Amino acid sequence: MEYMATQPDGAFDLALVDPEFGIGIGRSARLVTDKGLPVKEWDDKPISQGYFTELFRVSVNQIIWGGNYYALPPTKHCIIWDKLQPESLSFGMFDYAWTSFKTANKMFRRSVRLDSRTHPAQKPVALYKWLLENYAKPGQRVLDTHLGSGSSAIAAHYYGVEFVGCEIDTEHFNDAVKRVNEQTRQLRLF
Repeated sequence: MEYMATQPDGAFDLALVDPEFGIGIGRSARLVTDKGLPVKEWDDKPISQGYFTELFRVSVNQIIWGGNYYALPPTKHCIIWDKLQPESLSFGMFDYAWTSFKTANKMFRRSVRLDSRTHPAQKPVALYKWLLENYAKPGQRVLDTHLGSGSSAIAAHYYGVEFVGCEIDTEHFNDAVKRVNEQTRQLRLF
């Protein structure tokens, strides 16, 4: 929120965010023991309504993962990420995103198991690439207030948008910077 407070109204064409849901996933035994991720308290409390007020002020359009956990304005459009896994193997078989766009509902299908994870709520780079291809244009300004593992930054680099990513957890931020640098310094073959 501190960064958004420094920005003018409508500074970003798109806010593409995945805020904490307030469901305690960071303490999950499944993530800590099965995935080897450290216990974190980042998801113990839901984000404040003031966050959304600022987000709507600084961005023209929004895609908000976990929008079903918040009191957001009604929308007829949503995005679903189908994780392609059975209910018994997942915190959820899909993730829901609230959007400000007035287009048909869309679904992205990709198994969560195809990518290695460094963050408990990590989404695939391929998902962010698909989102940018469908909801942004090269050269636009895109904001991610919860950078996490850096997947959005990697996709933004290759898609050609001006990207700003924020992350309050120093360990996650450092891991994201390392991952982004490793994945974006490789040459594209095609």
